[in-house]
Amino acid sequence: MAPASTKQPRAWQRMLSGRRLDLLDPTPLDIEIEDIAHGLAFVARWNGQTEGDWPYSVAEHSLLVEEIFSRLSPGIAAKWRLAALLHDAPEYVIGDMISPVKAAVGPGYGALDERLTAAVHLRFGLPAILPAPIKKAIKAADKVSAWLEAVRIAGFHEAEADKLFGRPLPDVLHRLEIRLRPPAEVRADYAATVARLLAACD
Repeated sequence: MAPASTKQPRAWQRMLSGRRLDLLDPTPLDIEIEDIAHGLAFVARWNGQTEGDWPYSVAEHSLLVEEIFSRLSPGIAAKWRLAALLHDAPEYVIGDMISPVKAAVGPGYGALDERLTAAVHLRFGLPAILPAPIKKAIKAADKVSAWLEAVRIAGFHEAEADKLFGRPLPDVLHRLEIRLRPPAEVRADYAATVARLLAACD
């Protein structure tokens, strides 16, 4: 009897930069900011169930989370602001799933996300695993963003959003905006913000 094949199925994706990113074993060398910015600008948050003439992209969400994170942590180092901006970077290749679906998929999705996150972090000079206080602060900013998105463009009542995400303090919400823009505009803004924060890290 012939031995069973040990060849693994293809798990790489060709990126527009020409890179071949192995989703199961990603390396920092195959990660380019242009690919991340492009992918995230075309991935819709909330499964596309948002008001407006443009989808609310993960890139736009990430820019908002970085703004909130900086507001909640005044004077924080640029590298941690960069980490906040990149917090959903793996979604440029694995897409965005709402939390209930992630829970149903199980730990496999989380493991894939963690491997990609580590590769992205190393590519941009961040630790593969963020310090716990930084990770907690980014998560807090992410929840503020989720609450704001939920009530302003995703059709949630405030009481419902309060239960799911926690109600942000009024001073945190002050002058925060939800922007709906063409993907090409968001892509350019995201890439430029990464470049600016990288320069500030030097």
